[in-house]
Amino acid sequence: MAGKLGVLLLALVLSLAQPASAHRKLLVFLLDGFRADYISDEALESLPGFKEIVSKGVKVDYLTPDFPTLSYPNYYSLMTGFVWLQETHSRQEGLARVAAELEGVLKAFDSELSKPSFRRFPTRSQAVSTPGRHCEVHQMTGNYMWDPNTNKSFDLGINRDSRLPLWWNGSEPLWVTLTKAQRKVYMYYWPGCEVEILGVRPTYCLEYKSVPTDINFVNAVSGALDVFNLKNAEVSRALLNSRSGQADLAAIYYERVDVEGHHYGPSSAQRKDAVKAVDTVMAYMTKWIQERELQDDLNVIIFSDHGMTDISWIDKVIELDNYISLRDLQQLKGRGPVVSLWPAPGKHSEIYNKVRRVEHMTVYKKEDIPSRFYYKKGKFVSPLTLEADEGWFITENRESLPFWMNSTVTRKPEGWHWGWHGYDNELRAMRGIFLAFGPDFKSDFRAAPIRVVDIYNLMCKVTGVTPLPNNGSWSRVMCMLKDPASSAPGAPPSACTLVTVLLALLAMLA
Repeated sequence: MAGKLGVLLLALVLSLAQPASAHRKLLVFLLDGFRADYISDEALESLPGFKEIVSKGVKVDYLTPDFPTLSYPNYYSLMTGFVWLQETHSRQEGLARVAAELEGVLKAFDSELSKPSFRRFPTRSQAVSTPGRHCEVHQMTGNYMWDPNTNKSFDLGINRDSRLPLWWNGSEPLWVTLTKAQRKVYMYYWPGCEVEILGVRPTYCLEYKSVPTDINFVNAVSGALDVFNLKNAEVSRALLNSRSGQADLAAIYYERVDVEGHHYGPSSAQRKDAVKAVDTVMAYMTKWIQERELQDDLNVIIFSDHGMTDISWIDKVIELDNYISLRDLQQLKGRGPVVSLWPAPGKHSEIYNKVRRVEHMTVYKKEDIPSRFYYKKGKFVSPLTLEADEGWFITENRESLPFWMNSTVTRKPEGWHWGWHGYDNELRAMRGIFLAFGPDFKSDFRAAPIRVVDIYNLMCKVTGVTPLPNNGSWSRVMCMLKDPASSAPGAPPSACTLVTVLLALLAMLA
């Protein structure tokens, strides 16, 4: 009896164990501010590099970003997994929430058993609604944030306080998960790769210090492909120093499309030239993959963080000091589509009543922010959030309007911005792109729209790591793979397997 019982228990354990997934290498591109219609079917006719990628891989109709449609919230939504959920403040509280979620999973399992025929256990996103990676959970809620408890600020750009664990340790990005699993990760200009997150840094980080040039971009792509196959690589000794072996993930960030969209507008010739520059590099990349004989072992995923819309300085500016005294604010963060206000003590109601009457913008108390934004429970969300209508710009006054500097030594103001993002994430102009190709992806396949949180599961699947709990939808992305019948990354074993072992065990004990 004891021997048979031991065998059955071993079978149960093995059925619960997650087998190590086979995986290939992954090259990821984050093209900042690359709007969905920049590679419309019409636009593709003059973009041979992107057209080739679309023909040999997957293209979604569009990608819906997280709100606010700003860079840092979406950088982290794209790449992060599980967090201690929402408003928990300790590991114990987090574990309690996890236990509650597991109870929900068990209930879903019981429901599955009650059906006439056992089917595969639903994926986690199907079994229970799990807040996992929207910005209210990973806590990266803006390009500009303030923590009243420490009086520390996160400000877009290069500054010491923005590297504090305070902002980054709210979640575990994929590159940290891979590094912890002894995988090699190389990152080029990727925002955050220079930060020690949860005590971990990637294998290699070429830190972002200024907008990468086109030459920087070309060198990053060539260097990334080299570290995937060091046998035939021409890689500098400095890069390889203390880092031997092939890369598992390389991630490249490119900003020029966003910069030109801001400076000149999304319909400008300058923005179009920036897209053509990317297209040229994409064409070279597909050629280089063949030359390095990586086509059977490398998947490539290309996405953006948000889109871009036109703005006008002549007639679409909301000047806050026309309505309130800025001295009545403890803190103000951000300009443009989303502005965060921390009223001084005793001034909350007064400020709210004044700004709520302003046309072309909506003011939200923190608790009244629409749930569809997945924003209001963020740790660093202000008591009052101002959201502008599309194309409108909120600022303290016209003297505070942002201008961009020219590249000459004089650094003189060149002009006002004519494009911006950050608006409602359901607006057409805020939509981003998603493309993928490689041995795991279908060819010449058009997919329905996906959301920014869906990409994490797909990246986990092709890299062979179990995703941390998240609220991305596997059903929206599984159709892109050549083997769509394969289980979701980290999916539990089938109900039939579990039930068979459990029933046999009960029979032995009867």
